[in-house]
Amino acid sequence: MADTLKILSVESSAQTAGSVTRKLSKQLIETLSGKNGGAEVVVRDLNQPLEFIDETWVGANYTAPEQRSEEQKARLALSDKLVAELQAADVIVIGSPIYNFSVPATLKAWIDLVARAGVTFRYTEAGPEGLLKGKKAYVLVASGGVPLGSDFDYNSPYIRQFLGFIGITDVEFIAADGLMTKGDEAVSAAEAAIKAVA
Repeated sequence: MADTLKILSVESSAQTAGSVTRKLSKQLIETLSGKNGGAEVVVRDLNQPLEFIDETWVGANYTAPEQRSEEQKARLALSDKLVAELQAADVIVIGSPIYNFSVPATLKAWIDLVARAGVTFRYTEAGPEGLLKGKKAYVLVASGGVPLGSDFDYNSPYIRQFLGFIGITDVEFIAADGLMTKGDEAVSAAEAAIKAVA
């Protein structure tokens, strides 16, 4: 019997009702689940309070695990949970609207919390090596006016670079871009791309 597909859904839109990326993420997860005979889905909604890294966090992160104080372990507890969610997932679905040409601040905070040397990547003589290999990522992008892949899109190249850095190189972007001008047409194009997902 095949193992159940495990999906991690990372939602970063500041909107809940009316969010295009949340709507598309839900549709994609339903599509993936249907094509795989079901799925276990963990939703990480970044609208919930998410801490920023600081000097205490950095100090704890770079202290050997066996030498960390109870305070340091507590400081890394959320990061450990977020990393465990990533490690357990077969597929990562990221909803990332373009805010002011880039990613939402909450998504950047999540990235900072899961980029852990020796855990999600490591340094080698040949350079950094990602440790989360063999996973697939889908990134649902929505924008009012910034076309995906344009000179002003600092969202998708950044996400692709980060995911590759931690070992996730199979990344597919699905965009509803230019919503202010194309409206429903942009959403329909993204929905068609979702239906075509293998």
